[in-house]
Amino acid sequence: MTNNAPLFNQGSDIAILKGDYTDVFSLLGMHKAPNGKSLIVRCFIKGAVSVEVIAIKDGKKVAELSQVDEQGLFAGVMGRRVKPFLYSLKVTYPLSVETIIDPYQFESLLDADDVYLFAEGKQQASYQFLGANWKQVNKVDGVLFCVWAPNAQRVSVVGDFNHWDPRQHVMRFHPSNGIWEIFLPNAKTGDFYKFYIVNQYGESIEKSDPYAKAMEAAPGNSSIVPANSQYQWKDSKWLTKRANTQLHQAPMSTYEVHLASWKRKGEWGESYLSYDDLISELIPYIVEMGFTHLQLMPICEYPFDGSWGYQPVGLYAATYRFGDPDGLKAFVDACHKHQIAVLLDWVPAHFPKDPHGLSKFDGSCLYEHEDPRQGEHPDWDTLIFNYGRGEVQSFLLSNACYWLSEFHFDGLRLDAVSSMLYLDYSRQSGQWLPNEYGGRENIKAIEFLKLLNERIYASFAGATMIAEESTAWPGVTNSTEKGGLGFGFKWNMGWMNDSLRYLARDPIYRSHHHHEMTFALVYAYTEQFILSISHDEVVHGKGSVLHKIPGDDWQKFATLRAYIGMMWGQPGKKLLFMGTEFGQRDEWNHNQSLDWHLLQFAPHQGIQDWVKALNGLYISHPCLYELDHQSTGFQWLDCDNSQDSVFSFIRYAQSSDDALIFIINMTPQVHHHFRIGLPTPNHYVELLNSDASQFGGSNVINQTVINDEVPWQGMEQSGLITVPPLGCVVLAASQLVTNNEA
Repeated sequence: MTNNAPLFNQGSDIAILKGDYTDVFSLLGMHKAPNGKSLIVRCFIKGAVSVEVIAIKDGKKVAELSQVDEQGLFAGVMGRRVKPFLYSLKVTYPLSVETIIDPYQFESLLDADDVYLFAEGKQQASYQFLGANWKQVNKVDGVLFCVWAPNAQRVSVVGDFNHWDPRQHVMRFHPSNGIWEIFLPNAKTGDFYKFYIVNQYGESIEKSDPYAKAMEAAPGNSSIVPANSQYQWKDSKWLTKRANTQLHQAPMSTYEVHLASWKRKGEWGESYLSYDDLISELIPYIVEMGFTHLQLMPICEYPFDGSWGYQPVGLYAATYRFGDPDGLKAFVDACHKHQIAVLLDWVPAHFPKDPHGLSKFDGSCLYEHEDPRQGEHPDWDTLIFNYGRGEVQSFLLSNACYWLSEFHFDGLRLDAVSSMLYLDYSRQSGQWLPNEYGGRENIKAIEFLKLLNERIYASFAGATMIAEESTAWPGVTNSTEKGGLGFGFKWNMGWMNDSLRYLARDPIYRSHHHHEMTFALVYAYTEQFILSISHDEVVHGKGSVLHKIPGDDWQKFATLRAYIGMMWGQPGKKLLFMGTEFGQRDEWNHNQSLDWHLLQFAPHQGIQDWVKALNGLYISHPCLYELDHQSTGFQWLDCDNSQDSVFSFIRYAQSSDDALIFIINMTPQVHHHFRIGLPTPNHYVELLNSDASQFGGSNVINQTVINDEVPWQGMEQSGLITVPPLGCVVLAASQLVTNNEA
């Protein structure tokens, strides 16, 4: 020690050197001397030989600090100066000289109102102060690092900027809210960092930043200081249009995509497409196919490829796999330019146990429940968010808002909502704890979902929230004012399960299971449904949709065309997982591209052309989307013809004469002179026929359907048609058919 030791309190120098000093801002930095007549600057810079204090205002040297300890402690008096000033430290190392702006000279940058809302669970922009955010303080640019760790003894930010030394940048603690912070002017874009946490037992752990906006790939899993960029959006017209669109009365044909396996590049398909690649390949494909919406499977950072993104560790970090955040913004922007809405699959139901993640973040259960009967998910070996804790609510609420605000996503599809609603989900007796009323409902999760939906709809005009909910929970899409959960749409899992079960049956037995294709219409208006054939139906040994269908190739392809035709005709918005639109044969594999080479074969091209034609029909006819959620938009002509396995119905528009008749035959039997009821006294024409040769069918088609004024199926008139084998026929009154459709 030198004679300058009194510049430190007794023992404080040793504590700093050991990394044990918690209230470091009270000691390091610039402070008034005890006599109030001078200023003292103290710093700890490992490896420094000498340190000079430079006034930033004029660049002049104010003082040279004395070395208190060879490990890097320096201190000194600022001459006659008594008024604090902004300064930098000119540090001489054995082989270099660097200038550092001392982070310990800055006051707290936290806003009291922000922190209050964070603790209350009502903060929807906590990512703007928690995590690593670029700030300017007194014209000094730097990064504000903030982390919530209320039960930690000490927290340091470690990274490339301090050689990962936890003694260098111990953070300021706010006991009232459990937040630690430090402003680092010398941090740079691209620096790797983590939080070094000493828990309540004195054990040290390194954690990734829960609010990191970029993360290193596994196995490093470091957080990354984001670029201080200001992306210039070009989608203002789209956002205005979205705000003025009544989505429930608008077309919604969604293409669900796993970006890592839609298509790959490289000699062996080993490389992901970049966002630039996706702009030039995926977007034109969606436009060509006529889909109105794109739904991305989770893109929040996830270490394990096999989770498909459903076990994210970095909820605020867009995965590194396809490019940087600005690349993702450019991709969404380009989608909007081409009139494609972009939905994001979002996972607020659980999180993985990765040691660098949220699990026991500060040594205690912050984000999850302490009791495994509440905090662990038995199906996925993951942890369940503690929805009753305000800071956790704010973490999730802010995350949802982050993707819609910063990346302009048009809505979120929430994964595994059922597991959030029920305390006994996938649990046996004794493996769960009832709520305060003795029931199985997760009251705190329900309150969170209601708050989430209310905030999203209030803050983002025209955006939508979609629930994957597989039970009969009432009012999922009812407004919260009416006691519902407040979602805009719900996936119709019942229709999906019933119809795919029917699809897998041999045609000879389908007559005995006719109700599997009609039952969904019994409850079709109890919620605002999306008919979805998702990724979950083509994995884990289930095989592709084409593979599920019995029979030879001709039957498989014909049945798939008829099935998709009936799906597009029924009430409800549409979602199709990638590959189904061209009859992918193999089960989906997340590690490789779809089998695009199959399109060289006519049956696969026929399926793709059929889906394209259906989307064209769908967008052109309001009767197929305006009244999806009202019973006046649909009428069975015959739902009971189980003997022939033929289904027929009419779709109506809200205020026009637009109406379409669908006839679907789910057996290989051709039906000649088949009478069908006609809603108007006109001749009818065939708009689409899945058995047409252009779609790979046997070309059993109809031309004009003559109205012969014979009452039938509740209509005052009818006509005779030929129903193709395993086919879907769409009819329209001849005077309503445009030249293009004819």
